[in-house]
Amino acid sequence: MAEQIVREHLRRAGLAQAVQVSSAGIGDWHVGDPADPRARGELRAHGYADDHSAAQVGPAHLAADLIVALDSGHRRALLDAGADPSRVRMLRAFDRRATGSDVADPYYGGNGGFVTVREQIEAAAPAIVEWARAAAAGRAADAHGNDAGTPVGNVEDLP
Repeated sequence: MAEQIVREHLRRAGLAQAVQVSSAGIGDWHVGDPADPRARGELRAHGYADDHSAAQVGPAHLAADLIVALDSGHRRALLDAGADPSRVRMLRAFDRRATGSDVADPYYGGNGGFVTVREQIEAAAPAIVEWARAAAAGRAADAHGNDAGTPVGNVEDLP
């Protein structure tokens, strides 16, 4: 869900060409599968794309400029896998009004859990967009001379 929501917010902000967004899980349990039907329904109901094929975290994900973890267990697993701690952030850290740092896993509950997850991601998305905007501006001004059409980094979300 986070991949689709953040991607849409970046598109609305005019940053779709500057930032790559992808999603991967810690384990290989669902690799190749589409998103949970409840997640897809929640995304569609709120105007987001629902296409997704599950992937497992790999070297490209760990090299991203920003890795967004949805819970502290995933954060620990990412760090154990070699992710740079300065690049790993909790999704809820992007929402100043958040109470708590973890997004609850909605998988074993009803549809309401997916509503809550969507709301939490949407609350964090504006600050992620601002992070991406600042990163893009920094890269554009970088001595290495990235032009505006060059992807400046990746945002990974880990369910």
